[in-house]
Amino acid sequence: MSRSYRLVIGCPDRVGIVAKVSNFLATYNGSITEANHHSDTDSNWFFMRHEICADSLPFDLEGLKTAFAPIANEFNMQWQITDSEAPKKVVLMASKQAHCLVDLLHRWHSGDLHCEIPCVISNHNDLRSIVEWHGIPFFHVPVDKDNKTKSFARVMELVTEHEADAIVLARYMQILPPEMCKQYAGKIINIHHSFLPSFIGAKPYHQAHQRGVKLIGATCHYVTEELDAGPIIEQDIVRISHRDTVEDMVRLGKDCEKTALAHGLRYHIEDRVIIHDNKTVVFV
Repeated sequence: MSRSYRLVIGCPDRVGIVAKVSNFLATYNGSITEANHHSDTDSNWFFMRHEICADSLPFDLEGLKTAFAPIANEFNMQWQITDSEAPKKVVLMASKQAHCLVDLLHRWHSGDLHCEIPCVISNHNDLRSIVEWHGIPFFHVPVDKDNKTKSFARVMELVTEHEADAIVLARYMQILPPEMCKQYAGKIINIHHSFLPSFIGAKPYHQAHQRGVKLIGATCHYVTEELDAGPIIEQDIVRISHRDTVEDMVRLGKDCEKTALAHGLRYHIEDRVIIHDNKTVVFV
C-alpha cells in the first residue's frame, strides 16, 4: 500500500468546505486517493476524511500541517493529519479469556493489522505463553479488590512507558478508573456482548436463551467513565434459533466479539473514526 497522509476533519457545517480543501490540495498537486464526507443535519456538523498520496505533495507531514492550518482556523475545524507509514502503538489488555486477544495477535502477526503492539497487560498469568510466543512483552499486574488504586497506578506506568496511542480491552474483566478513562478519552477500545442493557449481570447468554432471543452479537465501543456506554465503533450479529443451546450461543457470541473488536480497532488505527458527542462517524 502506497504511503498517504490522512486528513480528518470535523467542523460546523457551511458552504464551501469541500471546495476550499480540494482547491488547497489541487494547488499543491495533491492526489486524493480516497474521499469521504458527511453532514449531520441534527447537529449542523460536517465530517471529512481524505487520503492524499504523500509523494504527490511538495512537503512532508509537518509542512502539510503548517500549510493547512490557516484553512483549519478559518473554518473552526477540529482536525488532524497522520502518516499511514507511522503505525500506532496499541497496548492490549486481557484477563483469562483468550479468544479476542489471540485473534488480534494473529491479525497483527500476519500483517492484517498495521500497528505496533509494544506489550500486553493482564491481571492473570494464564495468557503469558501465547503472548510471549509472539515476541511481545507480557506484564502481569494483579488487581487487588481492596486496593485497586495501586494496581492501576502500575497499569498507567506501563501504558505511559510504552507510549500507547491506543489501548484495547480484549476481554479485560476489570473496570478502569475514571482518571484513566479521562486521560485516554477516545483511545480506549472495549468489546461487550450486545445484550447490554437487556441482560445485565451474570450469565447473559443463559438469560437470553431463557427469553428465546433470535439475534446475538457484540458491540465495540470507546471506554468512558460510564460503564459500557461510550461511543459505538462497530457491531456484529448472528441469527440463532430455538435449536441453539446456551453453549452454541456462547460460541457464536465469541465469534461476534472477535470480529467486531478487530474491525473496530482497524477503523481506529486507520483514522476512520470521528467522535462527535457520544456518537461516531465511521468512514469505511
